[in-house]
Amino acid sequence: MYVSTILVDKPSQQELHQLAMQTVGQDLEAQGYEFIAVNSQPKKDPQFVCKLNKKLFFVLVRASVYPENPNSFDSVLINQLKSHAEKFKAELFYAGVGFAHAERYDLPLQKSQPYAVNYNGLQKV
Repeated sequence: MYVSTILVDKPSQQELHQLAMQTVGQDLEAQGYEFIAVNSQPKKDPQFVCKLNKKLFFVLVRASVYPENPNSFDSVLINQLKSHAEKFKAELFYAGVGFAHAERYDLPLQKSQPYAVNYNGLQKV
């Protein structure tokens, strides 16, 4: 008996992070934020340092895949970043971006298939 398996070309964590960064970056740009620094490495925080009306902002970006909730964040990490932001008199935002297969969320993500994006904007923390 011979069983074959079809390999699914899933996006890597780095690719998902880049898509999340692109989503959040476009949102920040549309709102008029000026980029001071951009760190596109996953878990190298914060990902965006920007200004709006002379005020400094740190933005933490995280990508997740359904059924994970993109709005959930690590409170220990957030507290560390809050402390860091306070040193620079910056406000801290969390930007969670969720991805799912566009046709059925329970199907795995594939590079060759359309995907849905769940992004509810910046969350002040």
